[in-house]
Amino acid sequence: MHTFIGDIARYDGKKATIKGWLYNKRSSGKVHFLLVRDGTGILQAVISKDETDHTIFETADKITQESSLIVTGIVRKDARAPGGYEIVAKKVEILQMAQDYPITPKEHSIEFLLPQRHLWIRSRKQNAILRIRHEIIKACRDFFDNRGFINADTPILTPASVEGTTTLFPVEYYGDTVYLSQSGQLYNEATAAALGKVYCFGPTFRAEKSKTRRHLTEFWMLEPEVAYLDLDGVIDLAEDMTVYMVQRVLKMRKEELKVLERDITKLKKIKKPFPRITYKEAVDIIRKKEKNFKYGDDFGAPHETIISESFNKPLFVHHYPAAVKAFYMKRDPNDESLSLSVDMIGPEGIGELIGGGQREDDYEILLKRIKERNLPEDAYKWYLDLRKFGTCPHAGFGLGIERTIAWICGVKHIRETISFPRMLERIYP
Repeated sequence: MHTFIGDIARYDGKKATIKGWLYNKRSSGKVHFLLVRDGTGILQAVISKDETDHTIFETADKITQESSLIVTGIVRKDARAPGGYEIVAKKVEILQMAQDYPITPKEHSIEFLLPQRHLWIRSRKQNAILRIRHEIIKACRDFFDNRGFINADTPILTPASVEGTTTLFPVEYYGDTVYLSQSGQLYNEATAAALGKVYCFGPTFRAEKSKTRRHLTEFWMLEPEVAYLDLDGVIDLAEDMTVYMVQRVLKMRKEELKVLERDITKLKKIKKPFPRITYKEAVDIIRKKEKNFKYGDDFGAPHETIISESFNKPLFVHHYPAAVKAFYMKRDPNDESLSLSVDMIGPEGIGELIGGGQREDDYEILLKRIKERNLPEDAYKWYLDLRKFGTCPHAGFGLGIERTIAWICGVKHIRETISFPRMLERIYP
C-alpha cells in the first residue's frame, strides 16, 4: 500500500510511501528538495547528504522533471513546506527517467502550450482548474439529485437541428446523414413528460466559425427540464442552482482558488436575488454606450459585456423578441412578438451562462413554427407527438459548463476549462 499526498496529514510522524512524478526540485548542495506530485497534491521530499545513503542522494541529484518515482520516508509537519508537510526520504526509486520534458518552469506561450495540452494539464494551475471543473459538475448533479430530478441521458447522434441548421456537424450514418447533437433539450422534453423532473449532462457540438475566447466547437451542457413549470419557475431554478454551485466551490476548493489567485470576494457576492430585467431594459443599457444598437437584434459578446458591467452578480434577461429565439420557445400571451425566454448573463464579462425558457406546448402552434422556419416536419414528428398526447406547460434551460468554469476560476479563455479543447483550428491532441 502507498499513501496519497492528499491524505498526508494523517501520517504525521509515521512512515509513508509516495508514488508519483517529480514536479520540480532545488538543492542547497548538502540537501535536495524534491517536489513530488501524485495527482492529489504536491509534497516536498527532503534528502540530506549527511543523513541519507550516498546512492540515494546521488539518485535525487540526477532525477529529471516529470520522472516517475517512489519515495519512502518519515512524514513531518513543517509550515514552510508546500501543503504544510514534508517527507524525510529514506529511499528513492526511479521508475522512468524522463528526458527533455518540454514544459519547463519558465513562462511559455499559449501557441507552444496548446499542442502540449496532454502535458500542460500536469501544471498546478491547469490541475486546479480541472479539479474545480469536477466540483462544479458534481455540485450541479447533487443539486438536481437532491431535488428529485432524474438523470435521463439523451442521444448524441440526432436527425435534426435544435438550435439552428447553420451550426450542425453532419455525420454519415449507414447511408444517411445525421448530426452531432447541439442540445439534449428536445429529448429532455420527452423524458420530462415521462419522469416529471429530469436533467441530462453531456457533450454538445456547434459548428460555429468563431475564434472568440468564449467559444468551443465541443462543449458540455447541463440541461434540466420540468413538466408543469413556467418561465418564472425556471428562472428561480437557475438562480438556486447557481448560488449552490458557487458556494460549493468556495467551500470545497479553497486551495485550488488560491493557486489560481482568484479574487473570491467577487464570488462571495453571488447570493439571491439576482437582478431580472427585460430585453427592452437591456437594450436601454446597451444604447447608453452603443447608440446604433437596434431593438430586435440579438446580443453579441460586446453587448453582453456592456449589460454585465452594470451588475456585480449574474443577471437574468427575459422576454426576448421571438424572432431571435428558437422555434420551440413559447410566445408571451400578452405580446406575440415576445418569447417566454431567458438568458443568464454572468458577471466579469464572461457572457451568457444559461439559456432557457418555457416551451411551446400547443400542437398547432408548434407545427406552424416548424413550417415558418422551413424545418423538416418528418424529423420532428415524434416531438410534435408530445403535444398530441398529454401536453402540458413545461420549461428548462441549458448551462454551459466551460463558460461557468471560466467565470468561477477567473480564467480569461475557456480553452483552459476542459482537458482537451476543441476549437475552430484546434483538434490536436
